Amino acid sequence: MTSSKPSEQDPAPRPRRRRFTPEYKLRIVAEYDAAPAGEKGAILRRERLYSSHVIEWRQARDAGALARLTDHRTSPARPRKHPAEAENARLRRENERLRAEVDQKNAALEVLGKTHALLRSLSKSAD
Repeated sequence: MTSSKPSEQDPAPRPRRRRFTPEYKLRIVAEYDAAPAGEKGAILRRERLYSSHVIEWRQARDAGALARLTDHRTSPARPRKHPAEAENARLRRENERLRAEVDQKNAALEVLGKTHALLRSLSKSAD
């Protein structure tokens, strides 16, 4: 019995999920629907698909949800921003945070100044 060490890497590359474009999905659904009963399985085997793919794609097509024809499990959740745009957005947020902090400190200094002036006037009136 051999034990594999965690540092050893598997020589086989990790398989990647296939991604289907909306155009491909629509083409396959149309081809599948137009095929005679005996040839539908051949289309699925040729394209290495399951009938559940076609059912899901047909439902999305019939619902008019072309956007739903993209596979949300494999497509990115949101497009990546350019690094300069991301840095710009981060700096804007930081700038807003610092402005709010400065405004808060200025308000506190104003209150402190008024308190000092009040205490000075009370001190003079007590003398």
